[in-house]
Amino acid sequence: MADVPKRVGERLVAGVKKFRPIVEDAKTRDVGEADTVTVVTDMLAELFGYDKFKEITSEFPVKRTACDIATKIDDKLQTLIEVKAIGHELKDTHVRQAVDYAANQGVDWVVLTNGQHWRAYFVKIQKPIEQELVVDIDFLAIDSKKDDDLGLLYLLCKEGWAKSVIEEYQIHQEALSRFFVGATLLGDAVLAVIRRELQRLSPEVRIDVEDVRVVLEKDVIKRDVLEGDKAEVARKRVARAANVALKETS
Repeated sequence: MADVPKRVGERLVAGVKKFRPIVEDAKTRDVGEADTVTVVTDMLAELFGYDKFKEITSEFPVKRTACDIATKIDDKLQTLIEVKAIGHELKDTHVRQAVDYAANQGVDWVVLTNGQHWRAYFVKIQKPIEQELVVDIDFLAIDSKKDDDLGLLYLLCKEGWAKSVIEEYQIHQEALSRFFVGATLLGDAVLAVIRRELQRLSPEVRIDVEDVRVVLEKDVIKRDVLEGDKAEVARKRVARAANVALKETS
């Protein structure tokens, strides 16, 4: 998690203190979407650091409809934000709606929020379009005394976006995803190490690398980690990295 600049950290601490009772009250009163948009807009300005009049646009036009909020940095469209009423659970249909907006505008990031829950998705504009949940914040569970909690909020701050902190966080999360870990475990280099250690434990038994691979695939690693598009992408990335390392060694 990136270090939060002191000035931003102070603003986040003050913002959490101010907006926690506001969000709690809005939730208690079960306010509608329009009022939730007002709360979210104020949070973007006072908590996340955007200029309310220059960097936040309401009802941003997208084809024949509009996204609730768009943010800009240096006059460049940064993020589309879809807002739902605070009492509404954020659902997959809402995610698809936000992602469709992003695809139409060529934007890499969308945020889905109901004021309490803030979810940022990285959108891969390809065929088919994919999205990856990168940040999931329950604002009412934030502890402003914890650096990690402030670090999560910083990912959505204007200053964080400007420094591509959320992109670095996304890359870090991807590298530690179960798909990449699974693919790495099945890489030749790791299999060789495991075989060697098992052979050391049982020197009287002949163990081949392929034997280790079969056990990992059938009995150790969950099936969903090894199947599907994300698993295939991870395998290719791991294989390419291994080939590069081999060439450099040679």
